[in-house]
Amino acid sequence: MGSIRSVVLMQLMILLNVILTVKASTPAVAKPGCRSRCGDVIIPYPFGTGGDCNITAGFFINCNTSFIPHKPFLGDFEVINISTDGQLRTLSNTSYDCYNTPWNRLFYYFLLSEFSINNTKNKFTAIGCDTVAVMQDFDGQRYATGCLSFCNNITDVSNGSCSGVGCCQTSIPKDVRSYNISLGSPFNHTYVLPENPCSYAFVAEIDSYTFSASDLRGFEFKSRQFPIILDWKIGHNSCNEANMDVDNFACKEHSKCVDSENNSGYLCKCLEGYEGNPYLPNGCQDINECESMSPCNGTAICTNLPGTYNCSCPGGYEGDGKKSGTGCSLPNKDQSKTSPLIAALGVAIGFLGLLLGIVLWCWMLRQRQISKLREANFQQNGGILLREQLSKRQGYREDVKVFTAEELEKATNNYNESRILGQGGLGTVYKGILADNQIVAIKKSIIGDPSQVEQFINEIMVLYKINHRNVVKLLGCCLETQVPLLVYEYITNRTLFHHLHNDDATSYLSWETRLRIATETAEALSYLHSAASIPIIHRDIKLANILLDDNYTPKVSDFGASRLIPSDEAQITTIVQGTFGYLDPEYMLSSLLTEKSDVYSYGVVLMELLTGQKVVCFKRPEENRVLPLYFTSLMKEDRLLDILDPRVLNDENVEQLMEVAILARRCVRVKGEERPTMKEVAHELAGLQAIAKHPWSKSNLVSEESEYLLGKFPSTYDDGVTSSSIGMGYDSINNKITFELEGAR
Repeated sequence: MGSIRSVVLMQLMILLNVILTVKASTPAVAKPGCRSRCGDVIIPYPFGTGGDCNITAGFFINCNTSFIPHKPFLGDFEVINISTDGQLRTLSNTSYDCYNTPWNRLFYYFLLSEFSINNTKNKFTAIGCDTVAVMQDFDGQRYATGCLSFCNNITDVSNGSCSGVGCCQTSIPKDVRSYNISLGSPFNHTYVLPENPCSYAFVAEIDSYTFSASDLRGFEFKSRQFPIILDWKIGHNSCNEANMDVDNFACKEHSKCVDSENNSGYLCKCLEGYEGNPYLPNGCQDINECESMSPCNGTAICTNLPGTYNCSCPGGYEGDGKKSGTGCSLPNKDQSKTSPLIAALGVAIGFLGLLLGIVLWCWMLRQRQISKLREANFQQNGGILLREQLSKRQGYREDVKVFTAEELEKATNNYNESRILGQGGLGTVYKGILADNQIVAIKKSIIGDPSQVEQFINEIMVLYKINHRNVVKLLGCCLETQVPLLVYEYITNRTLFHHLHNDDATSYLSWETRLRIATETAEALSYLHSAASIPIIHRDIKLANILLDDNYTPKVSDFGASRLIPSDEAQITTIVQGTFGYLDPEYMLSSLLTEKSDVYSYGVVLMELLTGQKVVCFKRPEENRVLPLYFTSLMKEDRLLDILDPRVLNDENVEQLMEVAILARRCVRVKGEERPTMKEVAHELAGLQAIAKHPWSKSNLVSEESEYLLGKFPSTYDDGVTSSSIGMGYDSINNKITFELEGAR
């Protein structure tokens, strides 16, 4: 009996020893004496549940025990996962705006000053058939983004698709630490009730939500929450700066410090061969590769070492015991007596020769593949057709050139980010310096359409013929890349948008300069509509597409969305493209593109020149956010002076400003047939310029007329402009709206 008891006691001691060994080898998660779990969520240090358990107050996790199981919260947001790699996952709420009952809306905000929203792993999503969704800063970071979602009927949407029909998505800027979601509806869901009574918007982790048409119908979507990934880091100093304060440095033994992207804050990671929590003393523990990996070969003996391991052959054997090596084997006593040094040298030379041959063969094969790809791209992009057209180019400018891919890569320093002049829905524009030191602008499109090659080449040939002082010249193209590259003359003084709306701009545009820019731009559009061999509709007239040279001479640019109009057609049917606020409402509803669509966009440009305000501004009241509607409503109320730019308004030019305002309102009439042509607009503005230069030609104003000009305007010029004249549409490529969200002057 005593011997049995001894055996049992010995087995219990062995079992206890095994348990203690396993427990000791398990890496620690939280500080000693601190809670390491709240419900199903592990809470690793530097996070903690209070006291000395978290590194700072910003890393405090509130474990709410009123839930079963318990739930952790970071501020007001429920935490569902924390990683020591610098990321944390929380739940975000859904904002909504419903129109079937009054005041049924709730717009959520997000604010965590210590952490930022990961811009590559999250998306901003909006749902609705009549929805404008905006996400902007909450604590003064000054950013904004958003998207539009439209559909006429739920049957128009596709499950799983979130590209602007019933559902839209957009990216989030870098280093966003707060957001405030707002929702709007151009038609208050009037045409989609009761199938879609509400608009919804939320920020969520990519792939955590899949759009379904059923989400448009019910109210259960209001209470849904979605996971959102946050980035966290330690402090605000770089590794070098933080390491100087040894007492407060967060990285412990067997770990390394890693700087954040902007060197503001850092993370700690265990060294290779270690695992665990690098923020705790002895938190990074050695990995026993001999048990977890079996890295040695055959009969080799594995020995675990701190941070690494060693494979050795047993006695009497030789070789490399690692699995990637030759293995352990008995020595060959009959081996050749050739000198080991000579044999090793011969092997090395042979190996180097073979390696050099392989590298040379791969390089030649790569160059051949590149050459074939460029030739295929050249043919696919219409290069042969372009050569045929250029061989018959009587009347074309002599500086037309077809560039090679190498020329433009060298000119842009391999498309370096420092050479980017601007980015838009159709592509990116780079500054290029050619071999002859000529400075050019090179436009690199985002996508290409092989089915439109013949039309694309035809458009290039027409653009080559354009020789107007107020239109940017097309100097050449490159067809050897996947999508064609267009080379334009370089305009030095940025865009009209920059000079009119940028608070940091040092230049000031007087009314005389603005009127001259408006007149010359109108003449350029009149030329495109009337004087070109084939009429051209620009389709994206806006301040950002009007460049200025050093003399403030305007140059109409960006013909990526333009269309040629055959002489036997007055209108063509196209997919709706344009920019929010500038888009012709008649074109948007009918998809019929005419020259009057450019007239509408130009009328909006005139309104911006008159007021100094942006076409879309979310800091104005909701009913006045879009400039054409705001402008025309003030004219109807005889309060035009309330919106004119005070920097250009004076007693001498108020009559001229009034004439231009009336012309601008005529340009944005709802029906295109009621708008003037660009030729008529150009003549009218030229006449106003002439009167300004020769004041003796003006008739003296009677006192009653002077009272109207300096007080209220007569209401006899109401031309029926309504809220329906405000167009909405998609940006040229991405089916998203380009928002101009900073406040008006």
